[in-house]
Amino acid sequence: MTVSRLPLDGIRVIDFSRVLAGPLCSALLGDLGADVIKIEPPGGDDYRAIGPFAHGESGLFSAMNRNKRSVVIDLKTADGQMLAQSLCARADVVVENFRPGVAARLGIGYETLSARNPALVYASVSGFGQTGPESHRPAYDIILQALCGLMDATGAPDGEPTLVGDSVSDVVSGIFASWGVLAALVARDRTGKGTHVDVSMFDATLSLTAALVARYATTGIAQPRVGNRHPTSAPFGAYRASDGHFVVAVLNNKLFGQLADAIGHPELAGDPRFGNDASRCEHEAELRACIERWAAQRSVVDVNAALSGAGIPVAPIQSVQQALDSEQARTRGLLVDTAAADGSSLRVPAQPLKFSAYPATRTTRAPRIGEHTSAVLEELLGLDATAIAGLAANGVVRTGVAELTQEKDLA
Repeated sequence: MTVSRLPLDGIRVIDFSRVLAGPLCSALLGDLGADVIKIEPPGGDDYRAIGPFAHGESGLFSAMNRNKRSVVIDLKTADGQMLAQSLCARADVVVENFRPGVAARLGIGYETLSARNPALVYASVSGFGQTGPESHRPAYDIILQALCGLMDATGAPDGEPTLVGDSVSDVVSGIFASWGVLAALVARDRTGKGTHVDVSMFDATLSLTAALVARYATTGIAQPRVGNRHPTSAPFGAYRASDGHFVVAVLNNKLFGQLADAIGHPELAGDPRFGNDASRCEHEAELRACIERWAAQRSVVDVNAALSGAGIPVAPIQSVQQALDSEQARTRGLLVDTAAADGSSLRVPAQPLKFSAYPATRTTRAPRIGEHTSAVLEELLGLDATAIAGLAANGVVRTGVAELTQEKDLA
């Protein structure tokens, strides 16, 4: 069956969030057809001023704010708060990522908005959640990676704790937030009631480290850093060839026998040091030396061809550029060309999921600041041009495509 509408067609999202985690949540909802209205302060989302830039626009802002409409409202004004409340009364979902208490001071807290719209699904993304002794602490990705054990578990055994190479705490928090919103919408269809979805980046980051948490929960011992190898399996990690590195993943005796044959040492399968996963892990150094002696005579390409032909899970270590330029990524449509505001072409990431009953999810450019203020206020609140002009003259809203200033957001 094929239908013309996307899964979230008809769902309206008011997005007060900025920077990464919150905007990613609402972008994922927009990919699936939701009408996402981004409410920005007069100076715009901070991400508008963060590079890299293409065609005068921030690539990070473009990626996290695809498929949205921009409305500028000054929530520091009473009239601005009333406008925002009226928009939220006509919404299905609100997303915000202020520190706890800030949204309430700006007149857009859950209690205020849900009183007018009991069916509202309201998602708050914050560093430590709405409760707990750390709840009012500000947080950035590096803070969460440090606090949640991710840095401690990453890096060489005798080296320093190491950051994961992207803002994974922000990203996983945005994904969990979108998942929470969708679950709340399903429940609302059954009960008619909305809810407050409390998303803690601290909680989300610990949930991301599922294996680390499971090992600690089972043993009471934190896993030490093991570098580019698996902590409890071998050979399962990164190895050196003549011109670079590759990874293999062997998790059972059958695969190990195939690997031993492929590298010309079938006797390894009968060696008691390598008789099972636990003993192979205990003797990982000897096993690594044997594999790398074989691989040292071959290029990464040749190693991958030989091991892949033997049915061994193997891969070269690629850059993001190599991954995105691969035929697999192109076939899956992970980057989409969209028209930038100036009419030129701009590549932005697309929704990674595919739905058999729906067309390809949409990917449109991020809005210019205040680009849709007039249209949204007329469409949702019935304000005419004179009323909107009066609000703009009083600094309550900002209309049209204006140049970005360096004014900071409300946080």
